[in-house]
Amino acid sequence: MLVVDDDGDIRELVALVLERLDVEVEQASHGLQALDLARANPPDVVTLDLGLPDIDGIETCRRLREFSEAYVVILTAREEKADRDSGAECGADTFMSKPFSPKQLREVVGAALAERGLATG
Repeated sequence: MLVVDDDGDIRELVALVLERLDVEVEQASHGLQALDLARANPPDVVTLDLGLPDIDGIETCRRLREFSEAYVVILTAREEKADRDSGAECGADTFMSKPFSPKQLREVVGAALAERGLATG
């Protein structure tokens, strides 16, 4: 699992929430780092912020889709319809607004892992 967010506090919170599913979580603070990590250790699920300091989350998602079939959850404070549409066009599977419910995030990611036949705790 890969958590991508430029805000360290949010990144840590998401990682803690997802670690409760008994999965290994890697973290990235920007898009290019996320792509490098995803190539080196292909994740089953990626949580991805749209506002990243180098390439934005939409471009990160587009590039990720060139080599990965990971389930992508966009986690963002942006709520404009254009952002949701861009997320869908780049291949994101789910769009969640910040602030998000940790329980809802665990449920979404747990369901994605179960669809892929991966057990969760």
